[in-house]
Amino acid sequence: MTFGKVILAGLIIISLAFPAHPILDHALPKLSDYGFFKEPISEQSPISDVIPYTIASELFSDYAEKLRFIKVPENRLISHNEDLSFSYPEGTFLIKTFYYQSDVRDPNSDRRLIETRLLKKTGSEWLAIPYVWNNEQTDAVLALAGDRKDVSWIHSDGKHISILYSVPNLNQCKSCHVYNNIQQPIGPKVRNLNLDLIYDNISINQLDKWVSLGILEPFDNDSLPRTVDYMDVHDGNLDERARAWLDINCAHCHRRGGPAETSGLYLELEETDPTALGILKPPVAAGRGSGDLKYNIVPGHAEQSIMDFRIRSLDPGIMMPELNRKLVHKEGVEIIQAWINSMPEKE
Repeated sequence: MTFGKVILAGLIIISLAFPAHPILDHALPKLSDYGFFKEPISEQSPISDVIPYTIASELFSDYAEKLRFIKVPENRLISHNEDLSFSYPEGTFLIKTFYYQSDVRDPNSDRRLIETRLLKKTGSEWLAIPYVWNNEQTDAVLALAGDRKDVSWIHSDGKHISILYSVPNLNQCKSCHVYNNIQQPIGPKVRNLNLDLIYDNISINQLDKWVSLGILEPFDNDSLPRTVDYMDVHDGNLDERARAWLDINCAHCHRRGGPAETSGLYLELEETDPTALGILKPPVAAGRGSGDLKYNIVPGHAEQSIMDFRIRSLDPGIMMPELNRKLVHKEGVEIIQAWINSMPEKE
C-alpha cells in the first residue's frame, strides 16, 4: 500500500472513530501540510516564523528527547496575566517532536523521530493533534487514535533499552492537559521559559527573544521567577530540584482545578502547604495504590512514603505518572528519595 493510500485509510478510520470531533475541522492529513519546516522536514529546521524554544524542566517521557517550536499568527501578541500565565492568540501552534538518538552518548548518532504533537489554540481552548512519523522518516501522519512503536537505543550507561513506545490518543492527551475543564499546555509557563537559548549563535533569554520578535507583550524580565533544571545538580538546591520534578511530572494533574484535585495532593511549585504537598498526609483512597503505606511523604523515610512507592512502580494500577510510561525515571526517583530523606523526622 502506498503512503498516500495509508493516509486515506487512516482518515477514513479517524472519521468513523471520531465522527463529530472538532479536530477534524482543524487537522491536516500530514505534518508537512502545515509548512512549519523546511524540506526535508525530518531535519526539523523551522521556517522564519516558527520559533524554537526549550523549557527548564521537562516531563519524563521514557527518556525521549524533544524539539519544541511555537508559531504565533502574524501581527498577534502573546499577553501575560497577573499570575504570570500566558494568554495565547487564537491560531497559535505549539509544536513538539519526540525522538531518540540511537546512542545517547553520541549526539551525532542516528536520530529517529517518533511523533510530533501539535497544540492549536482555537477560541477558549487548545486542540491536541498527534502525528506519527513513518519508518522512512519522510513525514508524519495524523493519528488521533494513538499508536505503538517499537523503540530501542543505547542509554547513557551503555545498556541497550527496548520499549513499546505509546503515542497517546485524544482522550489520553486531554486527561493530562485539562485545567479547570479546559485543555491547556503544560510546559511553557513563564518560569519554565525564563532561561537562555542560542539563537543564531547568540545566547539570549527566550522571553526577551520573543519580545524582540514581536510575538510577546513586553514586561520586566528581571523580577520573573525561574524554574531550575532538576537534572542539573548545580542549578538550585535539592528542594528546588525535587519541587521542579514534581511540578512538571505530577502537578498538571495534582493541582487545584486539575484532574486529581480530589486527592488533596497539590504539587505545583507555588504550593506552600506541607500537608497539600503530601507531608504526613494520608491518601484519600487506600488500596494497591498506597502500597499499604500510611502517608504520601514520611519525612526522613522515602521507603515508607507512598510517593516513592508509586513513582518507582511500573504497575498500571499503581504507577505515577499513570500514562504513557514504560520505564522508571531513575534520576527523578533518586532526586525525590534524597529530598524525602533529607526532611527532618517528625516526632
